[in-house]
Amino acid sequence: MTEDNRQQFPALKNKAYFNYGGQGPMPESALTALFHSYQSIQEKGPFTGKAGLWVNQEITATREAIASELGVNPETITLTENVSIGCNIPLWGLDWQPGDRILIGDCEHPGIIAAVDELARRFNLQVSICPLMETLNQGNPVLAIASHLHPNTRLVVLSHILWNTGQVLPLTDIVKACHEFSQKSNPSKKIRVLVDAAQSVGVLPLNLTEIGVDYYAFTGHKWWCGPEGLGGLYVSPDAAETLHPTFIGWRSIAMNSTGYGVGFKSDGRRFELATSAYPLLAGLRNAIAFHHDIGTPEDRYDRIQALSHQLWTKLRNLPDIVCLKSTPPEAGLVSFQFNETLRKSGANHDKLVKFLEKEHRVMVRTILNPDCVRACVHYFTLESEIERLIQGIQDYCQQI
Repeated sequence: MTEDNRQQFPALKNKAYFNYGGQGPMPESALTALFHSYQSIQEKGPFTGKAGLWVNQEITATREAIASELGVNPETITLTENVSIGCNIPLWGLDWQPGDRILIGDCEHPGIIAAVDELARRFNLQVSICPLMETLNQGNPVLAIASHLHPNTRLVVLSHILWNTGQVLPLTDIVKACHEFSQKSNPSKKIRVLVDAAQSVGVLPLNLTEIGVDYYAFTGHKWWCGPEGLGGLYVSPDAAETLHPTFIGWRSIAMNSTGYGVGFKSDGRRFELATSAYPLLAGLRNAIAFHHDIGTPEDRYDRIQALSHQLWTKLRNLPDIVCLKSTPPEAGLVSFQFNETLRKSGANHDKLVKFLEKEHRVMVRTILNPDCVRACVHYFTLESEIERLIQGIQDYCQQI
C-alpha cells in the first residue's frame, strides 16, 4: 500500500490506530460517496418517484457487492444496521420449543450472551457453554464443540474470529461436525450454526457457500472501513426455510397490486424493516471497492498476518508482557497482558491504554475477559506504527 493510499484515511493522520476491531476509519472515497448520496437524494426530493428508484438501485448494488465478497447469492443477504441485529434475527426467528438447547462459546460478546440468556428465559431453553478459551493454545475447538452437542441442541452460537483472544476458529469443520451430529442423533431437529462475523468480514477471504454456515452476521464499519450503521446477515437457502421474521415492516412484505400484504418476501428482504439511512449504502460500496484496488482478499489477509506476526514477536520480546496466544496470530487481533510481577507493582491495563493515547497518540483498547489489551493491525498498518506502540508500552513499564 502506497503513502497516497494511506492519505485516503483522514483518521490515520497524526496517530497510530490499532482499533480496527472496534471501528475502522473510512477512506475519503467513502466519505465523498456519503456526501454525494445525501446531496443527491435531497435534490431528487426525499420522497419522490426518482428517489424511490434511486434507493432500489442503491440497495441492489450494495447487496450484490456484499454477496460477491462472501461468495453467496445476493438473494441470501439481509441488510441490517450491525452485527447485533444480524444475530438477533435468527435468535428470535426460530420456532423454539421448551427443552430445546443452545450451545454458545465462552468467548462471545456480552451483547450476544445477553440475547441468548433472555431467549432462554422466555422460551424455557437450556443453554450450554463450550470452553473455547482453553483451546487458544492447545486442544481442538472442533472436538470441544462436538463434545458439548446434545440431541436437543437446536443452535450453536460462536464467532469466526474471537473478539477477545483473536483465535480463528475452523468454521468449516465446526459446521460440518454440528450438521453431522444432528443428522445422526435427531434428524428432525437440524442443528443450525449462527456466527458472529464482526471480526472476520474484511479480514478473511470468505466463501460462505463452501463453508456451509447457516447464519453469518457481519458489519461494514469494522475491517471493511465503511460507515457505522450498515451491516448484514447471510442466511443459507436451507436455513431460510425454517426462519421467520420477528420484526416486520414494509420492506419485508410482499404486496399485491392493490397494496395489501400477501405474505413475506421470499429472499433476504423478508427480515428487513423500513426506512434506513440509504446514503450509507454508497459509503460501504466505496469502502469495499477501495480495498479491491489495493489487492486481492488473499493478498490483504497475508499482509495482515505478516504484520500481526511482527507485532506479536515484538511484544513477546518485552520482558514485562505476555501475549495471550503462544503461537503467531492467524488474524489481525493481538491481545496481551502485563506479567504477574508488573501487575503486583501497580501496572494497569486501563491506565496503559490512556497513557498510550495521551503520550504517544497510539490507540488500543482494553478487554475485560480475559483482562488484557487488544491491538488490531490492518493490511495498511505501518511498521513504524508498530514500533511506536512497542515504545509506548516500554515507556509505561519503565515508570512503574
